[in-house]
Amino acid sequence: MHIDIAHPSVEEAPVISELAELITPLVHQQGMTPTALSGVSLLSLDRHQPRTPLLYQPSLIIIAQGRKIGYLGDREIHYNPGQYLVQTLPLPFECETHGSPEAPLLGVSIQLEPALLSEMVTTMGDAAPSHNQTTLPMASVAMTAGMQAAVLRLVNALREPTELNTMGTTRIRDVVFEALKGEQGQALKALVRGHGHYARIVQVLSLLHRDFANDYSVDQLARQAHMSPSTFHQHFKQITRASPTQYIKQLRLIKAQQLLLQDDHNVSQAAQTVGYRSVPQFSRDYKRYFGDAPLQHRRHEQAMRS
Repeated sequence: MHIDIAHPSVEEAPVISELAELITPLVHQQGMTPTALSGVSLLSLDRHQPRTPLLYQPSLIIIAQGRKIGYLGDREIHYNPGQYLVQTLPLPFECETHGSPEAPLLGVSIQLEPALLSEMVTTMGDAAPSHNQTTLPMASVAMTAGMQAAVLRLVNALREPTELNTMGTTRIRDVVFEALKGEQGQALKALVRGHGHYARIVQVLSLLHRDFANDYSVDQLARQAHMSPSTFHQHFKQITRASPTQYIKQLRLIKAQQLLLQDDHNVSQAAQTVGYRSVPQFSRDYKRYFGDAPLQHRRHEQAMRS
């Protein structure tokens, strides 16, 4: 088990406390609260949520209070107050959330828009990175002073309609710019530059997310990545911490969960939509992954939200 923990400095505590105070009056529900600024949501959870499968879209997730632990294969990723998660790929993983009624989890999620990222990376040019950076699809990063200031400006804008309408997109750019300068900036830049094994695996993952119900073979995916099957399998597992077959199964099950919980599909409809030919096999795989059979899981999640 590889445990990844970013260590914020002591000086960050007053700023993070201020951030939590700013977020508190803006959240109106458990989980994600969308804001008037497209792509920006606020996080709040006043209880402990045990380890459960999730799928985050490429995003930055800043924690102001409480903490989260992500589990990606053999990696354990801690992100606590004063840290932010850089999620460059839509990877199925498992997440545990620690919050309480007295000190709920509070945070900000900023979706990474490809067009904005591409424009900013191109404008920044190919200057050599200032850190000894390792390209990871998911990593916890300590907030710099620049990132703290950028996030505070963003959350303050959410509280002021005039500033939000005038400066909202600029505030998002501020935060993304700080992330591009940070420890995982190279991972973000790799999404745009399209060079190397990492970028080829990104292209394959994009294909799988567009067409997850299709039964792709490893050989087909390897050809898509312009790699031999053995090289493709090696790099795919190195990045996603799962084999291609495991990844596709996890992706399908999480997509099915979304259909069951959000779109009110029945079990047979959800199974067929995500590419399962056998409903009993789907139910077995679902229970193995989520811990409950599909309908039991839906009832449990609905009860938690009510």
